[in-house]
Amino acid sequence: MKRSKKLLALCLAMAMTFALTACGGGSKSSTSQSGSAQSGSAAQSQPAGDAEGLKIAIVTSPNSVDDGSFNEDNYNGVLNFIASRGDIDTVNPIQETSGDTAAVAQLVGEIVADYDVIVATGFQSAGIGPVAQDNPDKYFILVDTFPSDAEGVTIEEGLDNIYAMQFAEQESGFFAGVAAALETQSGKVAVVTGQPFPSNVNYQYGFESGVNYANKHLGASAEIVELASYAGTDVTNTNVGGNYTGNFSDEAAGKTLGEALIREGCDIIFVAAGASGNGVFAAAKESGNCKIIGCDVDQYDDGANGDSNIILTSALKNMAINVERQLNAIVDGTFQGGNYTLTAETDSTGYVSAEGRHQMSAETVATLDELYPQVKDGTIIPAANFNGYTPEEFPGL
Repeated sequence: MKRSKKLLALCLAMAMTFALTACGGGSKSSTSQSGSAQSGSAAQSQPAGDAEGLKIAIVTSPNSVDDGSFNEDNYNGVLNFIASRGDIDTVNPIQETSGDTAAVAQLVGEIVADYDVIVATGFQSAGIGPVAQDNPDKYFILVDTFPSDAEGVTIEEGLDNIYAMQFAEQESGFFAGVAAALETQSGKVAVVTGQPFPSNVNYQYGFESGVNYANKHLGASAEIVELASYAGTDVTNTNVGGNYTGNFSDEAAGKTLGEALIREGCDIIFVAAGASGNGVFAAAKESGNCKIIGCDVDQYDDGANGDSNIILTSALKNMAINVERQLNAIVDGTFQGGNYTLTAETDSTGYVSAEGRHQMSAETVATLDELYPQVKDGTIIPAANFNGYTPEEFPGL
């Protein structure tokens, strides 16, 4: 049943503050889908950046740029930009370890005078809105969050000097769900996430939408396994079901949950749970009969298990390419601040189908490739935490 538009409006500002996606393990992203356009609400264009070289800082919290996943992918976007320009630019990775939003904002305020551009990752970066307002000559790139003001309220129209990007995780989750439903041998699949922040509920709902689509239209008969004791409650205090570890940093808890799902008969699990997800990976490796779908980046390397691999595929948020695009926009004078939700329309969501980086059948890959344009043009709109649809009722089902 659709949520009311009124509830959606009331919840949206609060939801954006908590945007977060954390996946277990990870490596540099590899995708069969890429693009160059951008969509969203744009603000006014900024003047061109210094073509002789930009001083860039990338601020991450609480993990560093070598986390092998989310932060590293964003860092790779900066490194790719620098390499493409002949190393005339510089980057300084700065880690804020507490994970506190106020601490990140304070840190950015302390360093802003020393850099031309600050890239800040994760929902913890939302509070830098006032810093950007006080420094209109500096550029900011936010990943997975929109800026908030001094009272913590999302700046809905964005700011001219901040390009803030979020992603339609439900789209990538949808492809993961279709793949799981088509590839399962036991007929039971599941999704494991860390905490029920909107981005993680998006992954969950997208996955469930994909399984339901495959069951209805593609001849699959997969059951989605949810353990009641691990159900999540989202930011509106609504029970969203799913399988939540409760945090993103407890590998032991992730392993316990993974083992429980495997005992229930699950042979494919989609994992979006940070370090907790590493425990699910460990459970799958020990079981010998369970495959994992990674998220955010290509996690195939993390699936190595002796002479085999547990990764079926990975659901992607193409962050590196979007960070690189905005750095290039600063240099060429086309930078437009604003809040952007990036989708398949800009090839910012997708799945790994590159040869040697997945274990899906050729038929499953062909099916995903057929569905991608339908998600891209809006024929299929998977359910998300706040888009008014559920995994049992969404356009295209």
